[in-house]
Amino acid sequence: METVVQLPESEPPCTLREVLDALSSHKLIPRHELKSWGDWICLEDYRTVISIESVRGLTRSATIETDDADADDPTPAILRAFASLGWHGLDEDGIYPLS
Repeated sequence: METVVQLPESEPPCTLREVLDALSSHKLIPRHELKSWGDWICLEDYRTVISIESVRGLTRSATIETDDADADDPTPAILRAFASLGWHGLDEDGIYPLS
């Protein structure tokens, strides 16, 4: 399952460090990986990953790619971390709050 999260256009972009710190504050252990095809945030002990759009270390959009093989779903903690930064969710029905 994929969940798209983004920062409102009215807000300045977040740094990747702010995102990593928010994830850490929600008891996750994130690791940023820069690949030739994009930026990823991997979480220790989980197969769920976050594909995050980054330009010079600044970001305002990400996709959480949940892996059903994870025994304990980290998605609620991930959503709380993004919500703490003022991000919201986006789906086919539009924008929705993460909290």
